[in-house]
Amino acid sequence: MKRLFSILAIASFMAFGTANAYNNANTNLFTNTIVSATQDEAASDAAEEDLNFHQELKKRFIEGGPGFMGIVLLCLILGLAIAIERIIFLNLSTTNSKKLTQDVEDALSSGGIEAAKEVCRNTKGPVASIFYQGLDRANEDIEAAEKAVVAYGGVQMGQLEKNVSWISLFIALAPMLGFMGTVIGMIQAFDKIEAAGDMQPSLVAGGIKVALLTTVFGLIVAIILQIFYNYIIAKIDSIVNDMEDSSISLMDLLVKHKK
Repeated sequence: MKRLFSILAIASFMAFGTANAYNNANTNLFTNTIVSATQDEAASDAAEEDLNFHQELKKRFIEGGPGFMGIVLLCLILGLAIAIERIIFLNLSTTNSKKLTQDVEDALSSGGIEAAKEVCRNTKGPVASIFYQGLDRANEDIEAAEKAVVAYGGVQMGQLEKNVSWISLFIALAPMLGFMGTVIGMIQAFDKIEAAGDMQPSLVAGGIKVALLTTVFGLIVAIILQIFYNYIIAKIDSIVNDMEDSSISLMDLLVKHKK
């Protein structure tokens, strides 16, 4: 959020500076009129290009057939929804483990186990939850605390990986549906050739177009979801490594506190 505000502030400052420079430089009314007309023309061309792009995309989507193309689009929507939810969850689960470890160490030195548990209660993220479970068993012995950390670490890992398998399913399903559309389009082309009794290019072109469009859209969906999937997997690996390192640090703190 801070980065977003920084980007908006920089953009506003640049826009304000550009406007001042523009007003100082354009003292001639004729030049100002020409510049305004040129900008309007450029904006119209850009709007026309955007409109043509959306119209072309809609046209190709309809030509590909609403049946298979609709299913491919559904795979994209569901896959993106899960991916965005996972990205938000993983970003919220990221914790400054070094600061947390230092706070727990200070709490152990000053207030003991209960003070350290209070620090973990006030901190979000899987690392803080694992710390709390380990501290909750610290009064028994180190082995009990270690088992609690390992067991609860597996639970937290399951929470991080929740619904990620659905994204991989949509990545595999989208191109498969595209290839199925390809096969059906070729079958339709051969049916038309058989019915006409003649090998006319116009009869084959329609079926081949449907085949190629479904394949292209299926591959595009798979590529988009694959990028999100790889980011999510990398984020999970980073959090899991942080959890493991922090768990070792917690065990060292508990051993030190027992002494």
